[in-house]
Amino acid sequence: MLQYLLFISLIGAVVQPLPTAYLIFRAPSQAAGKCWMDALELSLRCSALLLRSNSSMGAVQGTSANDSAQISHETQWSEADYEKHFNEHDLDGDSQNEGGPAAMSGVDTESESEPEAVVEEEPETPYVPLTEEEFGSVGEQVEELAEENKSLIWILVKQVRPGMDLSKVVLPTFILEPRSFLDKLSDSYYHADLLSRAVTEDDPFTRMKTVVQWYLSGFYKKPKGLKKPYNPILGETFRCYWEHPNGSRTFYIAEQVSHHPPVSAFYVTNRQDGFCISCSILAKSKFYGNSTSAVLEGVATLTLLPRGEKYTLNTPYAHCKGILVGTLSMELGGKVNIECENTGYKTELEFKLKPFLGGSDYTNLISGKIKLGKETMATINGHWDTEMTIKEAKTGEETILFKADPETKQKRLVRYVVPLDAQLPNESERLWEKVSLAIRSDDQVGATEEKTVLEEAQRNAAKDRKASFTDWIPVHFNYDPIVAQWEYRYADLRPWDQRNDVRQYEAKYKVLTKTRHRAPMVRNPSIVTADPMQLIKSSSLLKVKHKSLSILGLTHDDDKSESSSNPDAGKTPHQTPGKTIRRLATAIEKMNHTLEEQTKQLRLIQTNLDRLHYNPRLMVPPSGRFSDMVPRTVPQTVVIKSMVYAFVGLAACFVMKWMFK
Repeated sequence: MLQYLLFISLIGAVVQPLPTAYLIFRAPSQAAGKCWMDALELSLRCSALLLRSNSSMGAVQGTSANDSAQISHETQWSEADYEKHFNEHDLDGDSQNEGGPAAMSGVDTESESEPEAVVEEEPETPYVPLTEEEFGSVGEQVEELAEENKSLIWILVKQVRPGMDLSKVVLPTFILEPRSFLDKLSDSYYHADLLSRAVTEDDPFTRMKTVVQWYLSGFYKKPKGLKKPYNPILGETFRCYWEHPNGSRTFYIAEQVSHHPPVSAFYVTNRQDGFCISCSILAKSKFYGNSTSAVLEGVATLTLLPRGEKYTLNTPYAHCKGILVGTLSMELGGKVNIECENTGYKTELEFKLKPFLGGSDYTNLISGKIKLGKETMATINGHWDTEMTIKEAKTGEETILFKADPETKQKRLVRYVVPLDAQLPNESERLWEKVSLAIRSDDQVGATEEKTVLEEAQRNAAKDRKASFTDWIPVHFNYDPIVAQWEYRYADLRPWDQRNDVRQYEAKYKVLTKTRHRAPMVRNPSIVTADPMQLIKSSSLLKVKHKSLSILGLTHDDDKSESSSNPDAGKTPHQTPGKTIRRLATAIEKMNHTLEEQTKQLRLIQTNLDRLHYNPRLMVPPSGRFSDMVPRTVPQTVVIKSMVYAFVGLAACFVMKWMFK
C-alpha cells in the first residue's frame, strides 16, 4: 500500500501528498473510536479559539452589533489548517523522541519557561543506597543443627501432626532470617532492567524470552544456611526502589493486608521504562513428618504499559526435608506458568526436587518450554541457581538464557531503602529491629523475648478490634472481589509521556509522577474499587460549574434566543467565544445527566456486592416471595406444581405417621 501511494504521488496529481502531521490510532471498538474523534474535534476547535481570542478580542469589541461576526454550527478546517496548527505548536517534530529519558529536560515547551508549572504535591521520601548483600553457597542449601537446636525441633514436632498448617505455629528464632517476608519478596527485582529491555522488544517471542530471563534471575540469591524470614505483622509495610542505568527507578511497595489468613500484597512500578507488577500472596505451609512445604498461592500480573500486554505468573514452592532424619536441606519444586493472552505465548517451567538417589548434578534442576498455542518454540534446561540455556526449536541454536556468575552479580541494580530514623513504626526494618539485632548477635534468648513482645501486641490489637466490632482496613491496598486480588490504591497505569512526565518519586507510600502539567490519573478500571461517593462529588462539581455558566447567561436557551433574534446568524464562517462556551455548557449538562445515572447504577452494584461479601443471606428479592428467587428460565407453572406436590407429600407423611402410631 505504501509503495502504491508513493508511486501515485510521484507520477502526478492523482492524489495530494500525505500530510506529515498525521497520527494513526487504533480504537478497541467503534464506539471508542467515535468518542476519540469527537474529543479530537472539540479540542481542535477550542485550541483554535484560544489562539485567536486575544488577537480578535479588540476587533470584536470595536464592531457594531449588526456587523459582528456570528459563528456557523460547524467549523470547517482544511488539511492546511491542521498542518499549520500542529506546526505552530511543534507537535510534529521528530526531535522530541530522540535522546530518550536523558534528553527529556531539553524539550522546548511553554511549561519549561514557567518554573512554577513543575511542582511536587508532597515531599519526597529520603532514600539511601544499600550495597551490602549476602549470598548463600551454590548448590544444595543445607544446614547442620546444634544439639540444643535439635532438641527444640523435637519439642516443636510433638506439637504438630502431619498435614497441619504451620502458619499459626511459633517457630524458634534460630531458623529465622533477620528480615521480613515483605523484604524477601523484593529479591526478584535486582535485575528489573531486563523488564525495561522486554518493553522495547518488537518481537513477541523475544519479549516472552526476556520476561522469562528476568523471572529466573530472582532465585539465585539465597541466605547463608537454612533460614526463614519473619512472618509479617498485620499492617506491616516495606518500601524501596532500584535505580536503572538510564536514570529511571523501579519502586516497590508492600503491605501485610491480612493475618488470618496471612496475605501479603505488593506493587512494583516503573512508568518511565513502561512496566508495573501487581500481586497478592497467601502464604501456606504444610507439615509431612520429616519434611515441610511452604506454598505461595497467588498470581502476579506484569503489565507492559506501552504495549498493553499482561503476563500472569506464579511461584514455585519451597520444600524442606530432613527435619527428623537426615540432613536438613531446602529446595524449590513445582510447576510455574508464565502466560500472555495478548500474544498467545506461554512458558511452562518445572522446578525439580532432588531424587532420593540423585547426586549433585540433580540438585536445583529446572526445565521448561516456550509455546505458541500447542507448538513448542523453545526449550529451557539447567540449574536455576547457576546457569540455564534455551534452545530454539526452528533453528536448533542453543544459547545461555541466564547465568549467575560474578559478572552478572556485578550488574545487579543498587537498591535504595529508607533510613531507619526516617521509617514509620510499622515499617519492616524498624518493627523487627530488636529481633534482628539479637539474631545477628547470636542471642537467641533475647530474640525470642523481643519476638514474643511483637506477637503479644498483635494478639492484643486483634482482641481490641474484636471487642469493638471493627475490622482491619489496609492503608495502601484495596480488595477487588471480581479478580480476588489486592490492588494498590495509587496505581498509575498511563504510559510514560515524554512531553509531560519528568520522573517518578515516592511520598508517604504514594508512587507519584512529577509532571510539567497536571494530568488526569488513570487507575485500575474496576467498577468495584471505584468509590461511588467520589463520583457523586465529581457530579456535584460539574453541576456547580454549569450553574455558574447559567448565571453568566451562557445557557443553551440563551443561545437559541440570540440566534433567533439575529437573522444573519449561521451565515458567517467563524465562531465567537460565547457561542463555543455555550456549547460546552450544553455538553457538560448532558455529561451531568449521564454521570448521575451511572452513579446510581454503580451505587446499587456496590451495595449488592457488599451484602454478598459480608452476608450472602441478605441477597433476597425485594418482594420476599420464593418465586422471585427462582431463575427466570423456569416456568411459573412448574414452580407452582412443585410446591403443590411438596405440600401433598408432606400431608401424606403426617397422615401415615398418625395411622401407624
